[in-house]
Amino acid sequence: MKIGFIGCGKMASAIINAIKENVHVTGSEVNKEIANRASERLGIDVLTNNIELVKASDVIFIATKPNNVIDVLNEIKDYMTDDKFVVSIAAGVTTSKIESVLPKTRIVRVMPNTPALVKLGMFGVCKGSKATDDDENYVINLLSEIGKCIKVEESQMDIVTAISGSGPAFFYQVIEDMARAGEKLGLDYEKSLTLAAQTALGSAQMVFNRGETSVQTLIDNVATKGGCTFEGIQAMKSGNSTELFYDVIEKTTTKASALGK
Repeated sequence: MKIGFIGCGKMASAIINAIKENVHVTGSEVNKEIANRASERLGIDVLTNNIELVKASDVIFIATKPNNVIDVLNEIKDYMTDDKFVVSIAAGVTTSKIESVLPKTRIVRVMPNTPALVKLGMFGVCKGSKATDDDENYVINLLSEIGKCIKVEESQMDIVTAISGSGPAFFYQVIEDMARAGEKLGLDYEKSLTLAAQTALGSAQMVFNRGETSVQTLIDNVATKGGCTFEGIQAMKSGNSTELFYDVIEKTTTKASALGK
């Protein structure tokens, strides 16, 4: 399968770097200078013509900004033959919106996130009305090289966007807040940051390794009643952290939904 990427930004670059050794990959950027820089950075051919890229590709990744997707689709629609399918990683752009321009094309929609840059990405995947299970599974197998994939209903994709697409920034904020708290209490900032970041990484792995154990049990195993961790958990509860994070995810989901309209 020959894969083409319309747009070679950070997310597309993360995917390209992960798959280029195993499949033939071409990119496109309409600006010649940007295309040349992307070609040098990625070690692949980067064209300046989206139509030529589509002609030469079996799978076309739409990796542009959401507000540019429809213009790109209108540009390439006459060259989308039945043997090709589209993978969109544009936030908020539904498969039905893509199918309004490409009514006969198989569409797979993906919500990626930036930890794909370090091969720890998280991808939510859903398929449009014409796409097959084989199309969806091909994309999942491809992206599993740089992270974990889950299948979701398209109606849930904006929630995926809020939790994993935007989620890295939320975790960065938590790590930064913990590090700054340590600094304010007298610990060197970089040491405090290392403590917070490594603890976040290890805690995430513990969640994946928990088996039948609930996350609440993991919390209880550390937060022994009357201990210092218990005191910290009580401070979080008094600050209503559960409601805070619900508000964060709910507002981000609403915004993600608005992006595609």
